[in-house]
Amino acid sequence: MNTDHLVLLLRLAGPMQSWGDRSAFNRRETRPEPTKSGVVGLLAAAAGRRREADITDLTDLRLGVRVDQAGSLMRDYHTVSDYRGQPLPQAGVSAKGIQKPTSPAKYTHITQRFYLQDAVFVAGIEGPADLITTLGTAISNPAFPLALGRRSCVPTQPVNLGLRPTDLETALITEPWQIGDHARRRQARKGRPATVQLAATLDDPDGDDVAHDRPVSFDPLRRAFTSRRIRHDWLTVPSGFDNPDPDRSAGHDPFALLDW
Repeated sequence: MNTDHLVLLLRLAGPMQSWGDRSAFNRRETRPEPTKSGVVGLLAAAAGRRREADITDLTDLRLGVRVDQAGSLMRDYHTVSDYRGQPLPQAGVSAKGIQKPTSPAKYTHITQRFYLQDAVFVAGIEGPADLITTLGTAISNPAFPLALGRRSCVPTQPVNLGLRPTDLETALITEPWQIGDHARRRQARKGRPATVQLAATLDDPDGDDVAHDRPVSFDPLRRAFTSRRIRHDWLTVPSGFDNPDPDRSAGHDPFALLDW
């Protein structure tokens, strides 16, 4: 065990979450699980860092995300108009930086935003003990409001599950299942397994997949992202039931994530 490193475990749960990566303009999609840019942004907000601040130490931390409750996809459809009844401006600007009215005149924009409803994730952040300890304290006493991808997505408590003096994989495997109370009661009616298998995505330099969600800068004038290597896995974790059914465990059932 590397005593110079710790793992901070976060429970990312709320009525709505939205973890965008490449979407922009009038259609903003969400990834099915938290992105590294979203988690780093949450840590930076808790620590009181401004958008222009250096985040290299945060992006160097190793991230693992476990899907405890996948939730469901929600589309928010709405329209945008000028309250004065004037034509909306074009997306582009002139050489002088001035937006021109749409031609022909357009008075309404249709926008769509996508969210995850009732999802629960466990995120593990592994790194130097002093930095992880500082971040753990900041998460419990954040300098800026915490959000699950977008400012409107407020997390439920608890967010901070605590520090673990172990490696990332072990921390994610030993942490009990974090589903919501309603989902836990529903599961208990179907059976009380001792363990469950949950999907997870972890930073891995030898991983066979790539995610383009590692932030370089959050500065509004020079926002930039790069790629990271990841691997996908299934983890067998304790269910958290006090009196599990004898010799019963929830095996690898991909439809269980959809509550089928």
